Amino acid sequence: MTTGSDSAAFWEKHYAALDDQWGMKPNAVFADLVTTFAPTPGTALDLGCGHGGDTIWLATRGWDVTAVDVSPTALQRVATGARAGGVSDRVHPARHDLAHDFPEGRFDLVNASYFHTPLDIPRTKVLRRAAAAVTPGGLLIIVEHASIASWSWQTGNDVHFPHPDEILASLELDDSWTPERCHAPQRTATGPAGQRATVTDNVLTLRRTS
Repeated sequence: MTTGSDSAAFWEKHYAALDDQWGMKPNAVFADLVTTFAPTPGTALDLGCGHGGDTIWLATRGWDVTAVDVSPTALQRVATGARAGGVSDRVHPARHDLAHDFPEGRFDLVNASYFHTPLDIPRTKVLRRAAAAVTPGGLLIIVEHASIASWSWQTGNDVHFPHPDEILASLELDDSWTPERCHAPQRTATGPAGQRATVTDNVLTLRRTS
């Protein structure tokens, strides 16, 4: 069983070793989904925010964002980026180990983009809590790896990637939800050392209608 200290230690070491500018740009898939399906800003929750590329991008477009990570270094870099972008008043870093605790409140947009970890955590349970945090009319966006890039910690492993429909079924949502997107497109990705590869993502954009 993974403990909170295990998760905190792993991700703190991970972010401390990264260039502080890595991950400061928004994920292009996520940005396109928000632009298409949530053009009017409101409140947002960014789970596993890392250095805050998605968080700061949302804030510059008028969203009020709670940015969650377990790593103090990551959250400090989010705060620094928000100050540099002039959006500190709309960015609220919050430290949570999502395997054990979850932020309070409900949000117009919940982002769970690339919420992956090599540690053993109850990921499906976390995603169900993410769905429960969406307000009526709001969106849950899940973007996740569906292939292995050469720079991934999973390289060399025999990994099963679920189909988007499997992920949707695992959330056990009721009929108050409507899928806006549920597919597995390909894209060109860039790794931390500038490597490039064609990868596949699972992309789910789910609207809570009531």
